[in-house]
Amino acid sequence: MDIREYLAGLKGKRVAVIGIGVSNTPLIKMLLREGISVTACDKNKREEFGGLCEELESLGACLQLGERYLEGLDQEVIFRTPGMRPDVPALLEAQARGSVVTSEMEVFFQVCPCHTIGVTGSDGKTTTTSVIAEMLKAAGKTVHLGGNIGRPLLPEIRDVKPEDVAVVELSSFQLISMRRSPNVAVITNLSPNHLDVHKDMDEYVNAKKNVLLHQNAFGRTVLNADNALTAACAADTRGMTYMFSRREKTNGAWCSADGKIYFGDEYIMEESDIRIPGKHNVENYLAAISAVWGDVSKEVIRTVAKEFNGVEHRMEFVRELDGVRWYNDSIATSPSRAMIGTLSLYDFKIVMIAGGADKKVPFDELGKVICDKVKTLVLLAPEKPLEGFKTPAAGKIEAAVRGAENYKDGAPVILHANNMKDAVRLARESAEPGDVVSLCPAATGFDMYKSFAVRGDIYREEVKALK
Repeated sequence: MDIREYLAGLKGKRVAVIGIGVSNTPLIKMLLREGISVTACDKNKREEFGGLCEELESLGACLQLGERYLEGLDQEVIFRTPGMRPDVPALLEAQARGSVVTSEMEVFFQVCPCHTIGVTGSDGKTTTTSVIAEMLKAAGKTVHLGGNIGRPLLPEIRDVKPEDVAVVELSSFQLISMRRSPNVAVITNLSPNHLDVHKDMDEYVNAKKNVLLHQNAFGRTVLNADNALTAACAADTRGMTYMFSRREKTNGAWCSADGKIYFGDEYIMEESDIRIPGKHNVENYLAAISAVWGDVSKEVIRTVAKEFNGVEHRMEFVRELDGVRWYNDSIATSPSRAMIGTLSLYDFKIVMIAGGADKKVPFDELGKVICDKVKTLVLLAPEKPLEGFKTPAAGKIEAAVRGAENYKDGAPVILHANNMKDAVRLARESAEPGDVVSLCPAATGFDMYKSFAVRGDIYREEVKALK
């Protein structure tokens, strides 16, 4: 089925789209321009959308906003927002009445005419997705990059040609109800994450595994041999499985003890050729190489490694002021991401700004690492968190630090801020020439911000405003 057939099938039907945000607004507009009846539902009130509500209404949309936005869902087709569980009562009741519940990403995989590469994992998926896209573009391919990385692809599906490649970052929320898998499925790693949304770790892992469960014998799966949960997914693969490793030789991309990167027996490049820092980024490259091997030459792989500067909000260099280097790692929304990212890079203690919304994941190991790696810890927690986030992660991070076996009174120094401006000010007052200051939250930003990107943007602005 192509997009024309799919949209033709929606003509004369009533469609609901839940969530008027980054993922679904382009979808709503596309459906309306096709003459399809759309009710756009969102828990936010009209005044929070600026002029967007009026724009959608001018195109023919009905709006259902505020606390009762899920009442009376009886449309034939319902698109859920990626952040909504598929088993919320309103959706289950609609399904029982005969409604089809789907999502923008599920339909994209249903109608996409070209080769697809999907990347998921607890950490590293955005960088891995971006590196794969850069390698393919450098090899002369037309690449459509999207998904959880911020760009919905379904509204642009008419521009996708059979010879193109779609490279898609997939979250557990997008995958939880997925019944189709990409041609190439990549799992970077698995560790506790999003346990504030998923019932337990098993559900989280099973959601991630949907990226590969629906492949056929011609599919390719790329798994991290160094991560036990990820490696165990090999039991469920159906096509060719490539393992990557930073510890041992594998049938995929791997790194030797002396820093040489191979694919199987074939030498590719030196670990030091990778421009973006950190051992975790070596792993991201190993995953990317395994995903594109056979379609991208060694020369192209090396060129991308040497030239690619990385992705916004991922250990992004912001500026140097008075001998202090400032970095933005707002994407570090989990303890594991903080530990394998920013906190793994330096052999001296840094100034770290952390805190955000609690995802109900443990901070014990992070507390130990902070004691070893951080001289001053600035904990960010708003006086009045946004609705639904009454327990900021800052308190749990502090408890984990003070409870760590290697904690010494006053080491690290722990400071508190209730907004980003204050946090940056405290960090500056604590830093000395030669120091590094990094926003490395170890939690989501939803207690204060719409996304990690908004949080990172505000941090960047505050740092650049320093005189």
